[in-house]
Amino acid sequence: MTDDGTAAAAATSPLGYEQARDELIEVVRRLEAGGTSLEDSLALWERGEELAKVCRHWLEGARARLDAALAGPADDEA
Repeated sequence: MTDDGTAAAAATSPLGYEQARDELIEVVRRLEAGGTSLEDSLALWERGEELAKVCRHWLEGARARLDAALAGPADDEA
């Protein structure tokens, strides 16, 4: 299930899955390391949420393509 925010974020983002994932990993690393101000931490958190939406969109698209590919041959046999 895709919410409108996820679709909009992914549609306006030029990031591919791997780019978004790698940046998200870096955001998490920085948040876990601490030492940032509250304002910077909130900005990192918000960026992480957007990156997670982009990743989720790509993964949902991949799942839909796999489901369609797996359902294709079964439909032909019926």
